[in-house]
Amino acid sequence: MKTWMRRTLIAATTLAAVAGAALATGDALATRKLQRTVDVHVTPVAIPGDAAAIERGAYLYASRGCADCHGADGAGRTFIDDGSMRVVGPHISPGAGSVTAAYKAEDWVRTLRHGVKPDGRPLMIMPSEDYNRFTDADLGALVAYLRQMPATGGLAAVVQLPLPVRVLYALGQVQDAAEKIDHSLPPPQPVPEGATVEHGRYVAGMCVGCHGAQLSGGRIPGGPPDWPAAANLTPGSGSAMAAYTDAAGFVRMMRTGKRSDGSKVAVMPFEALSKMNDNDLLGLYAYLQALPARPAGGR
Repeated sequence: MKTWMRRTLIAATTLAAVAGAALATGDALATRKLQRTVDVHVTPVAIPGDAAAIERGAYLYASRGCADCHGADGAGRTFIDDGSMRVVGPHISPGAGSVTAAYKAEDWVRTLRHGVKPDGRPLMIMPSEDYNRFTDADLGALVAYLRQMPATGGLAAVVQLPLPVRVLYALGQVQDAAEKIDHSLPPPQPVPEGATVEHGRYVAGMCVGCHGAQLSGGRIPGGPPDWPAAANLTPGSGSAMAAYTDAAGFVRMMRTGKRSDGSKVAVMPFEALSKMNDNDLLGLYAYLQALPARPAGGR
């Protein structure tokens, strides 16, 4: 074998070995990171039992994406299964095998508001950053609704991430729920419902998981490779909101999953969004119109 060929083969073999070792190290670091303990201060919220609160909880469960991952009956649901990545939202309603069967009020707060399991480990995939800004009343209402659901069997949680995503997680390029949240923020105070910027700001909390804290969009970290980048919801360059010059068009898109030209919007959880009431949608539109312009992709 010629010298240059031998050297090339040795170099390629060395690079492959180094790459393999780096991936193995990244995978081990990802496992260690998921096993870490996240210490957060948790104050329990009151869990009401009145019919109005349970009705509010049912609305939040249906319209804020809970059913998309956990099923309409809370028994769990497979919502990503593309061969390289499989994610199953676990059973969270009453019944055998429910991951929340032993939850106390503070455990619900730790999970929903902080992205941390009762044992202190971080949650992966669960978008607690979308629920972190729930008022105490809404968080309590949601839990009240879940607790009165009919008991049923269900699915266990599954989070199977491809190796490249696990490595990115180890490197901090993909974050778990606890990393995305400012745990020092106090719960927000309620604002009156209506087609107002203030109410829209509250509703927009459910958008940050995909569109980013600044709502300017970009690639969704850790999402399947075939997912498009999340849209820029601010009035900046490349804004998706330019297509909606009035609230009616925006509401129609959120209820149907289709743009004004009839094309379908990809990935967005319209199963939930279509159930949002007029106050939430009109308030959200008002808030998005009032945002400062930011370039697309800044998240």
